[in-house]
This record gives sequence, structure tokens and C-alpha cells, in this order.
Amino acid sequence: MNISSHYKLYHFLPWTRAKIYKMLLLSIIPTSLFYFLDWKWLAIPWVPVALLGTATAFISGFKNTQTYNRMWEARQIYGAIINSSRSFGILVKDFIRSEDKAIEKEMHQQIIYRHFAWLTALRFQLRETKSWENIKTKSYNREYLKYYKVPEWESSLDEELEPFLSQEEYLYILSTKNRATQMIALQSSQLKNLNKEGKVSDYNYVALENQLKELYDQQGKCERIKNFPYPRQFSSINLYFTNALCFLLPLGFIGEFSKMTEKFGENIIWLAIPFSVLLGWVFLVLEQIGESTENPFEGNANDIPITQISRNIEIDLREMLGEKDLPPVIAAQNNIVL
Repeated sequence: MNISSHYKLYHFLPWTRAKIYKMLLLSIIPTSLFYFLDWKWLAIPWVPVALLGTATAFISGFKNTQTYNRMWEARQIYGAIINSSRSFGILVKDFIRSEDKAIEKEMHQQIIYRHFAWLTALRFQLRETKSWENIKTKSYNREYLKYYKVPEWESSLDEELEPFLSQEEYLYILSTKNRATQMIALQSSQLKNLNKEGKVSDYNYVALENQLKELYDQQGKCERIKNFPYPRQFSSINLYFTNALCFLLPLGFIGEFSKMTEKFGENIIWLAIPFSVLLGWVFLVLEQIGESTENPFEGNANDIPITQISRNIEIDLREMLGEKDLPPVIAAQNNIVL
């Protein structure tokens, strides 16, 4: 997530420079052929270009709206995880009791630390790269990674989980496929045992289980966004429409400027190049922006800051346990926080 007022041009233009080169090539070739070889047939009426531009603007606007909705839903889900985590921490601290305060404190720490493990496993699962994601397959995205680092790619899940789990649980969790799911299953199993031992009343046990259910719901919503891409048919048609428009734009501008040659001279035809580059760049960047917003967990600079959110939850719950040695807040790197 970018936390500056806006992307600076010295970041944005290099990120989109391939689009500029593409439009320069598509503009210079037909304009040169028209001017030097007198290929008058390259000039086409503006009407078909305008009609295609209208359709492209519509489908680009639709895609960007839908991809923004995916990103905003992901942020709402993690907002709910924040609330559910805090509620879970309070319920654990106040509902699980023992006459031996040392044992009580140990139980609280064990369950809340296991929740940290769940947050860790979930964010690592969400940062796994899918075949349809763009962060590693597009050169301009890979190049932009020089401005920030994805924490889940810099460390291993094994190392991150070890401080939060007992050795037995640690080995068990690493042997499972959906580790976040099994983490909550372990929480439920311990709560059931505590209820049998009388350390959690029946009513409080139900309340705690409902909190686990809420966490499962939020995890499932994250997995739905992660594992279901923006529909490929809509993504494809937007790409085809945009490229077709970019191909026709120079021809349409050549047609328009050729009408002015008697008044302004033949050299005015070269204005077709900058106008085509500018307008084509706008549509190509709209496509690229929509593409970069499709997958809000992939590790893109525009992603939901799930690492920072998880760390903030950890700090809040550690303070509930009375701990003073707290981990640092995740800091932004070049105004990008993940």
C-alpha cells in the first residue's frame, strides 16, 4: 500500500515506460509511411476510432471498478480480522480462569501466541504466487520491487512460526497443507479440553467458539479472493479492445491532421505521433492500473498491508498479556507498506 499523497512521476513513468515505447512504435511507423511513401490509404475516418474508444473506455472503467472492489473487500476483511482478534484476546483473558495464576497466565499466552501463529500462516498463504498473478511475471512489476521488499518472501514460515508454538504443535502444523485452518482447529481442541476441566464455563466456551468461527469466516473470504482471479474473459476483452484502439489511434489522427495540410503545411502530420502516444498511454495505463489491483494479496505495491496489520494485532494482544518487550511496528519502505 502506497501511503504518500500520490505516485511521483519519476516512479510512475518508468513503471509505464514500456507502454510509451509501444505507442511511439505504433505511431512513428504509419506516420512515416504516410509522409515519406505517400501511403494515403493509412488515413482513416475518426468515427470508427471514436466508437472503439467509447467501448474501450466503458470496459476499462468496468474492470477498474471491479478490481477496486476486490481490493476494498480485502481491506474490509482484514479490518474484521483486527476486530475479531482483539475480541478474541479479551475473551481469552477474561473467560479462561484458574485458581493458580501462573497456570492461568500460561494458558492465556499459549492460546494468544497460537493466534499469532494463525495470523502468520494466513499471511504466508496469501502471499503465495498464483499462475494468474502479475507481480513476478510482468517485467515492470519485478523492476518496481527495488523500491520495497515483501516480508513473506524474505523469511520462511518455519522460522516465523517457531516462537509461537510448542514443538509438538510446530511439527504437526508444518505437516499440514492448510496451516491456518489447522491452527484454529488446535485452538478449538484446547478450548474443548479447558471446558471439560472446568476452566471455561459452558456459556464462555460457546462465546469463544463463536469467535473462532468468525475467524474461519474471515479466512475463507480471504481465500476466496486469493484463489478466484478476476474473470479471464473480462480481463481478455479489455486487453484486446485497448490494443486495437492503440493500433487505430495513429491512423485516425493521421486522417484528421491530413485535412489540415493545405492550411498548415504537410509537416503538421507529425503531430499525430505525440497525440497518439498521449491518448494511447492513457488507455494502456488504465489497463495496467486495473491489472495491478486485481490481486490484493500478491505482494504488489498497491496491496493490502497484511504484514503491518498482523504486526499491529500482535502488539495489541501482547499488551493485553502485560508484555513490555514488544516487536516494532512495520515501517514503510519508500512510502510502501505491506
